[in-house]
Amino acid sequence: MKANKLQSSLIVVKSLAITLWISIEVIVKAWTGSETRQKCDRRLRWWSKRLLQYLKLSYSVHNPHQVQLAAGKPYIIMSNHSSLYDIPLILATMPGSIRMLTKKELFDVPIWGRGMREAEFISVDRDNRRQALRDLQAAQAKMANGIILWVAPEGTRSRTGELGPFKKGGFMLAIKTGATIVPVGIRGAHEVLPPKTLNFELGRHAEVHIGRPIDASKYNSKSRDRLMKEIEEQIRDLAGLAPPQAA
Repeated sequence: MKANKLQSSLIVVKSLAITLWISIEVIVKAWTGSETRQKCDRRLRWWSKRLLQYLKLSYSVHNPHQVQLAAGKPYIIMSNHSSLYDIPLILATMPGSIRMLTKKELFDVPIWGRGMREAEFISVDRDNRRQALRDLQAAQAKMANGIILWVAPEGTRSRTGELGPFKKGGFMLAIKTGATIVPVGIRGAHEVLPPKTLNFELGRHAEVHIGRPIDASKYNSKSRDRLMKEIEEQIRDLAGLAPPQAA
C-alpha cells in the first residue's frame, strides 16, 4: 500500500528524530565514558527495528547453510544495495557488532556524522586513493578488534534494483585481513522506497538470504577477480536477480 503524503511526512520526521536521538545518545555516552560496544550494538538494533516498524515492513531470514559467525574471526558481510532500508535490515537480522564502511561525506553531517564516528562506523574517501588506503587500514584495525564489517561491493545504491559493477576495495581488504566473506542477498527492499522519492510502500515484506561463506585468505591479488566473480554470482542468486545480459 502506497503511503499518502501525511504518512510519508510522518515516516520522515520520525526516522530523522530517532536517528538524531541515538546520535546524541552515543555522543554523550562516549564523552562520559559510559558507552560500550555491546550497548551500541543493542541501540543500533533497536533503531533499525523501529525504522522498519514505521513502514510496517516485515522481514524473514533464510540461512540454508546455517551460517554462524565465530567470535575472534574477521568477517565481512557483502550484500546488494538498492535501498536505504538495506542498512536497518542487515543490522536487525545479522549477529555481532556490525558496522558499515561508508562514504566520508556522511561523516560531515552535523551530529549524525559525529554519532557514526563514535559508534565505530568507518569512512572511506572514494575520491582520494591515498586516503582510501588509510581508511582501509583503519577498517582492518577495527576488524582485528571484533568489528564485523558490512560492505556494499557496488560502492553505492543501485537506482534500478539491478546489481551494479563491483568495486575491488572490499575484496582487497578481505584478502589482506584473511577475512571470511559472508554473501547476503536482500529481496523486497528496493520497492519499499524508490531512489530519489518519498513514495513509501507500507506493509511490504523483505527477505534476507545468507549465502555460503568464502574464506578470502585462500585468494591473493592475482586471483582477486575470481573471488569477486564468486561473490557476485552468489549475491545475484541470493537476491533473486537475473544474470547479466551477454554483450
